[in-house]
Amino acid sequence: MKKFFTTMVAGAFAAVSGVSAAVADPVKVGFVYLTNPGDHGWTYAHEVARLDVNKHFGDKVETTYVENVPEGPDAARVIRELARQGNEIIFTTSFGYMDPTLKVSKEFPDVKFEHITGYKRSGNMATGNIRFYEGRYVQGVVAGMMTKSNKIGYLASFPIPEVIQGINAFALGMRSVNPDAEMSIIWVNSWYDPVKEADAAKVHIAEGADILAQHTDSPAMLQTAEKAGVHGFGQSSDMKAFAPKAQLFSSVNNWAPYYISKIEQMMDGSWSTGDGPDHWAGNTWLGMADDYLVLTEFENMPADVKAAAEAAEGKIKGGFNIFTGPYSDNQGTVILKAGEAYHDGNLWNDMNYYVEGVNGKIPG
Repeated sequence: MKKFFTTMVAGAFAAVSGVSAAVADPVKVGFVYLTNPGDHGWTYAHEVARLDVNKHFGDKVETTYVENVPEGPDAARVIRELARQGNEIIFTTSFGYMDPTLKVSKEFPDVKFEHITGYKRSGNMATGNIRFYEGRYVQGVVAGMMTKSNKIGYLASFPIPEVIQGINAFALGMRSVNPDAEMSIIWVNSWYDPVKEADAAKVHIAEGADILAQHTDSPAMLQTAEKAGVHGFGQSSDMKAFAPKAQLFSSVNNWAPYYISKIEQMMDGSWSTGDGPDHWAGNTWLGMADDYLVLTEFENMPADVKAAAEAAEGKIKGGFNIFTGPYSDNQGTVILKAGEAYHDGNLWNDMNYYVEGVNGKIPG
């Protein structure tokens, strides 16, 4: 069931020396959520950021969110309704909202639209993202050093660029410390389905995987790992509470700086779509160096593994490009030679392969 929730910090009028002074109307800000904030993963991270927006701006903003909005045609109806309600800037928070957001943006040229994790823009539609793959490289380093079976199980949602980037970054980190380790992928074809995620985790464990990773949204994988006595990584939010013995660390998405900066830009008139000669340069895409991606405490691992994780994290914060050659795909074809590196456009357009260490082929 889709529900609209509105939050406004009280304070529409102030009385000073007995004289009432009207305060400017708050800026109305809309959010579209794929699941409900109780998913303890992806949507929960966005909800934490929305609440941070309320704290930061106080009575200058009024925020509304709609939860459980499926990707597809129905999303356009919800986005359109938020625009009709007078929201001046609307954040749509899942990849599958890209085309619906683009469509509605053309119907409401005076409204600002921000699509999260996509790449299409219009005159009043911008894009923003977090470099999730940076955290997965560090996960790969830890997994490569921790595994005893040399088998890593990975849960994936949909075969889109963002997910492939994460798989390959994980494998590059893993193989940087353990050339014998291998990853197997199970595609659950859903962002959030705790039952499917738990079942996929059980399959990986039955096949000998002793480390699990995920690009799905619930804690079900980690809970399954905890019961089986293996380890894994949390996704989007800190999932330690669900698996305190299994979690090695979580990669936490910190959306608050993005939301706050974009709302401030709208308020002061500096907001833009970022479009220019280089399309990819216009995509706000930040990561660990900017605290958009935050790694929780490294736990349940030996001291040397923790040191390696800290070193990998520091290297990335220092500007290391994970997708730097030499490396080959899992069929042995050289992708990048020594000294060559991918730029952002390559990550979206050219990563249609698995790197060495990943078993199987990309679906489709």
